[in-house]
Amino acid sequence: MGSRTGGGNYRNPCLTMHQPWASLLVHGIKRVEGRSWPAPIRGRLWIHAASKIPDPDIIKAMEDFYREIYAVNGVTDIKFPENYPVSRLLGCVEVVGCLKCEELSSWEELPEGVKLEGQTEYCWLCEQPQRLVVPFEMRGFQGVYNLEKKICEAAVRGLRPVEAPLPVKFPLPDPQDPFSLKPGSLSCSSSVSKLEQSVGLCNAIAGAQAAASQFAKKCREQSSAESGSAEENCLPISSGTRSRTKAIGQESRFSRR
Repeated sequence: MGSRTGGGNYRNPCLTMHQPWASLLVHGIKRVEGRSWPAPIRGRLWIHAASKIPDPDIIKAMEDFYREIYAVNGVTDIKFPENYPVSRLLGCVEVVGCLKCEELSSWEELPEGVKLEGQTEYCWLCEQPQRLVVPFEMRGFQGVYNLEKKICEAAVRGLRPVEAPLPVKFPLPDPQDPFSLKPGSLSCSSSVSKLEQSVGLCNAIAGAQAAASQFAKKCREQSSAESGSAEENCLPISSGTRSRTKAIGQESRFSRR
């Protein structure tokens, strides 16, 4: 259903993600995709859900995380996906840039909630989510790979725009250069966010990190038992993010919003 490529020759690029992160991205709730490596593409990126069925506890932790970070910007009515299908092509997003976590968190023009989505070393910035009315069953691969032409052509016909809770535009430093929003393109401010972290927000961030760490551990155990798995098997959480959240809990005084 697709072809792997290591040289960056992407025609219909696709990324396999685990649930619930895959559906949250396609539904426009998740606006930043975290990776341990920089985005190799700009433009349309198809999103495929891996075969692992998500634990209800992990779904709850991630939904709680997004409820809290959207509440920071006054958004309280979030329509989460009714289900989180696996082994399916779900839809697509437009990748408009990629930044380091510290660059995203210090970008003053962005809503505070978006900055809080930066939970890994590299942050892929996504806009214009679209979902498939009928998700396609298919197999995924590691990394970014090309969809077969016939799959892509059929999928395009089934796309529908998504009404995201709080769409965000990530302005390019150079509108003429689609790759201008990249690591090192923004100056990092050393100032600490003025956002007063609530107890609920701090707990939601910690819960999301714990869920991702638990998921990664289970995947590593499964990988060791079933070597040769074709799909990417972890969602990394950087040590820097853990340190920042620990510091929030130790140094900040919280008030319920």
